[in-house]
Amino acid sequence: SVMVDVTGQTRKEKVILPSYLQVNKPNTIPHKKIEDPASGKVNTSSVARRQDLTSFHLIPPRVIFGVLKECCTYSTTVIMKNVGVNFSRFRVKQPPSHTGLRVIYTPGPVAAGLQVELEIEILAPQIEGEDTDGLEEVSHNIEILTETETLLLPVKANILC
Repeated sequence: SVMVDVTGQTRKEKVILPSYLQVNKPNTIPHKKIEDPASGKVNTSSVARRQDLTSFHLIPPRVIFGVLKECCTYSTTVIMKNVGVNFSRFRVKQPPSHTGLRVIYTPGPVAAGLQVELEIEILAPQIEGEDTDGLEEVSHNIEILTETETLLLPVKANILC
């Protein structure tokens, strides 16, 4: 319990949880429950009641590139951590080419407690138009398909022309 410390005494201060544990995963779309007998489920008494045995967290939960110069390439890294108790697989649905976004990652299973890196790369497209006031916003939700849900990673950038 978070109400007592390790010695069993009542806590004097409130426990501060990490931000990724405080949110209720707003950018996810759950899949229908499908039982896969070959997925390596854990059947111990400590997790017998828990339904969500596979889960990923994105750190950071969104990517904001800021103001970018057109026709230049920028990249950042997002960590995808398996916080479930089973190994799990995922794949990334690549964004359309007109957004200039690309996700570079190594496919394969992710063991419980481990993480993989997703490199988000953007080629800031050349802006064609007169009524842009020097800035154009690029915004897209990258879809990451896992075994239990679809994670949405919002990516935003402003292209300076």
